[in-house]
This record gives sequence, C-alpha cells and structure tokens, in this order.
Amino acid sequence: MTVASVKEEQGKIVVALEGDIDLENAGDVRKALLASLKQKKDLLVDMSGVDYIDSSGIASLVEGLQVARKQKNELSLVAVSPRARRVLELARLDKVFTIHADVAAALAAQS
Repeated sequence: MTVASVKEEQGKIVVALEGDIDLENAGDVRKALLASLKQKKDLLVDMSGVDYIDSSGIASLVEGLQVARKQKNELSLVAVSPRARRVLELARLDKVFTIHADVAAALAAQS
C-alpha cells in the first residue's frame, strides 16, 4: 500500500504515505495528492512510513507542489525518512520543499 490515509487536521489535509513510492505506484500517490488539493487546503505529506522513493515518486511530489502553489496553497513534507530524504537532497529538492520533523511541528508552524 502506498497511500495509508487521508485526513483533515486543523484545517490542513494530511496524506500519509507508506512503503515504496516507485514507478509501479507513483500514479496512486499523484492521484491522491491532486484529489486532496482539489479541496483548496494546505497539504501535509506524511512520509514517515516511506522506505524508498524513486524519480517517479519525486515527480508526483513536484507536480503536487506545482498545483498547490498555482492555487495559493502550501504543500509540505513531514517526517521524511532518512533514505527518502537522501533522494530529495541528491535532487536538491530539500531546498524546494518545506520539510517538517512531524505532523505536530507542521501544524504548529502553519498556524
């Protein structure tokens, strides 16, 4: 499973991802992010359960970020695992995405 849950917390949508985000299931992640963004609310992507992410997974996150910015919403990453964070760093996307330590920190930062 890739999209573990989608819920609303303090007016933000929290999409929790888990497992591997690769070519096989990046489309599911993309659909979940874009569907959540249709609610026109800020989005937190909880990546604490993500073991691995490849370029197709990164592309889904970037597309979500572009849509969020276009509609004047935030898309932040939360609790990025060390392996996934390394991929983001290699692509220099750790400078593009706002990354929070956990959901509580993200909610506190955005209130």
